[in-house]
Amino acid sequence: MKDWDGVGEAYAASYAALCAGTFDALAAALGTVPGGTLLDVGAGEGGIAARFAHRGWEVTACEPEPTMRAVALRTYPTLHMVEGGLPSLPFADRSVDAVVANFVLNHVPSPRAAARELGRVARGTVVATIWTRSPSWFWTGVVERAGLPPYAGERLPAEEDFARTADGFAAMLVEAGLPEVVVSEHTWTWEADPETLWTSVEGRVAGAGAQYAALSSSERSRFRAGFEETVAAHRMGGALPLEHRAAVAVSRRG
Repeated sequence: MKDWDGVGEAYAASYAALCAGTFDALAAALGTVPGGTLLDVGAGEGGIAARFAHRGWEVTACEPEPTMRAVALRTYPTLHMVEGGLPSLPFADRSVDAVVANFVLNHVPSPRAAARELGRVARGTVVATIWTRSPSWFWTGVVERAGLPPYAGERLPAEEDFARTADGFAAMLVEAGLPEVVVSEHTWTWEADPETLWTSVEGRVAGAGAQYAALSSSERSRFRAGFEETVAAHRMGGALPLEHRAAVAVSRRG
């Protein structure tokens, strides 16, 4: 799985805005529960947790990576942030009303064990997302234009993996024991600033950042050239309108 150590600043400056594109879908799935308790698992730089807190939820943001927590606490000093991560959360059974895990189950070694843990701590609703069209489609074009080998990354063993589709996500969650699972797809366009996007690469964020970090100096030059060509192919005005799609799963207990 991807190494997220030390990427808090770069993630906050780049992909945090992309991943927040699911917020309206998450909020719609949860509805409004004044005074309800909400656990955001894999809260990253804290943006989604802070938005739920602003809507009246009593939010706990749970994040294992120290630089992510540091950015979150600097940006949102009143946010209740705790250290912890899947597959073992530091919370009692049925201790919160709802749990959110935004683009988390696609980054864990055992998705089913992680999903079971989300269900363990929730009294009511669990909402989780995975990519069904991730940023990798853009970076594939960059690598092709650069004439570099495709990025393989680390894959889950066959017995742990699942189809990265709405149906595949639903089946995995049902296998994990989550009740009443319903999965829909959410599509949005991220209006990315090219230099902000490049920040993610130099900051070692996600697969593109991991690939870039492993390249030689000459290969990095080719990667940058491929990036510029791909930007030129997709740019509209000053921004890159990049379409992404997520599967949004909702599990309701009782």
